[in-house]
Amino acid sequence: MAKAGAIQGPDAGAGLTQDKFLGGSLQVWQPATGYRAGVDPVLLAASVPACATTVLELGAGVGVASLCLARRLAHAQVYALELQPDYAALAQRNAQENGLPITVYQGDLVQMPAPLRQMRFDHVIANPPYFLRDRSLPAQDKGRETGMGEGVALAQWVMAAARRTRDKGHVTFICRVERLPELVALFSHYLGSVEVQPITPRMGRESQLVLIRGRKGGRAAFRLHAGLVMHEGHQHTGDRNSYTPAIQAVLQAGAALPWGGA
Repeated sequence: MAKAGAIQGPDAGAGLTQDKFLGGSLQVWQPATGYRAGVDPVLLAASVPACATTVLELGAGVGVASLCLARRLAHAQVYALELQPDYAALAQRNAQENGLPITVYQGDLVQMPAPLRQMRFDHVIANPPYFLRDRSLPAQDKGRETGMGEGVALAQWVMAAARRTRDKGHVTFICRVERLPELVALFSHYLGSVEVQPITPRMGRESQLVLIRGRKGGRAAFRLHAGLVMHEGHQHTGDRNSYTPAIQAVLQAGAALPWGGA
């Protein structure tokens, strides 16, 4: 059962939509306006290997990545931390209504709730805010701005994730490609055995998203994998589903992401 102390959330009809993920096997409440989860958290969840038994998501939002992960890995204990009380409450509600045993905490990753500070995890995942506000305009909606505008430096995200990871455990982030140089440096400093999985919209296009993984105490050389292609064809050809079979399996059936082409 999801829990988070006295998390208070919005009423059922207070500007919410209920959206389907994993082919409709998940029904997720999220704000009609503000930060709304899309494909990114589904890909992030799918990147966690099946051997993980304890997983923590930092910046969980309404819990989409944690929900997808708990649906695929029934044996895993999944924990979620979210800063915004309304979003944390929705994550808790989504876990309960989907019958998934996710433990949700509301709090700051810099000063985590005491129970989380006493734990170590096989895998820590995050989809951190990636827009630098000295180079872009803030969103008008507070929830969207908190979810997308960097208020806490990436260094704090990586350090917090590394601290909560057990020895030889892993950390995986999904982020915009323009933040990759900074993330590689941070993962190399706090972790090791750094791998980058580019996500390419179509064959021949530049990657816009990356998954980056590091291992605590790892010593392997840096690896840059071939891009994982999202859509078939070289251009959009109409209102139809054009996902590649591998991505279709992830988004619709909750399959594992073919990390490194495996």
